[in-house]
Amino acid sequence: MLAMRDLLADFKEPIPVLDKGFVRAVDCMPRFVDDGQTADQAIVQAARVSYGAGTKTVREDRALIHYLMRHQHTSPFEQVEIKFHMRLPIFVARQMVRHRTASLNEESLRYSEARDEFYLPRVEDIRYQSARNKQGRADERLPAEEAEAIRRELEEDQRQMYARYRSHLDRGVARELARVNLPVSLMTAWYWKVDLHNLFHFLKLRLDPHAQYEIRAYAEAMAKVARAVAPVAYEAFEEHVLEAVRFSRTEMAALRRMLRGEPHGLEGRPADEFLDKLGLRGGA
Repeated sequence: MLAMRDLLADFKEPIPVLDKGFVRAVDCMPRFVDDGQTADQAIVQAARVSYGAGTKTVREDRALIHYLMRHQHTSPFEQVEIKFHMRLPIFVARQMVRHRTASLNEESLRYSEARDEFYLPRVEDIRYQSARNKQGRADERLPAEEAEAIRRELEEDQRQMYARYRSHLDRGVARELARVNLPVSLMTAWYWKVDLHNLFHFLKLRLDPHAQYEIRAYAEAMAKVARAVAPVAYEAFEEHVLEAVRFSRTEMAALRRMLRGEPHGLEGRPADEFLDKLGLRGGA
């Protein structure tokens, strides 16, 4: 009889993220598998609607998972679930809530008191507003002295707001009111449970270079867990989703023109986006 092993054995300790945050995998389904197996078996089983083990070879199982991912047959991937425990800045948590595909429970400052823990960006991460990306930062950094001064100002603001919060609590103000001026850099914590299909969708968006750096850092930690739990599914995700590109009808027409040796015919931003997909910015 094969020994059973815990898929999350290597993730009992938190994965540090940013300056004070972490990601920790506390549970998954399936949690225990036979030696040499992974949660990929649950995906294969659901796709074949079969309860018999060993009916196909590992090679055939891998091909099936790649087929499912390539053709967007997503429901078998929902058979795998992962529950994360995270400590993260409130503004990152609010970005994650936007996905609306996870079950979560967050600590409440109506019932508990806020800890003096705030996210403070590194000096090298303090950058100018991007001229091209209206919601993101540019690659260009501020001068070191100016960035350090801004970081000190952020830290001083955090100290002042937390001191005022503590003062209101000491004067008997209700916790639900004392908290209202605390900034979104305050660290919060939650349990976040999601199936593999929706986790892959989250990672597709949040591992993208255009995603905010701070949420990318959490996505990278979560990706490590997903890769360990279902390595073949993660491989298929990288191959057919994460590292793949999708062309619109107009872009397909432009691509056909290029293959005929003609100019692509696009202008402005559509041309930039098309050439970015091809890795040919500045090309024909």
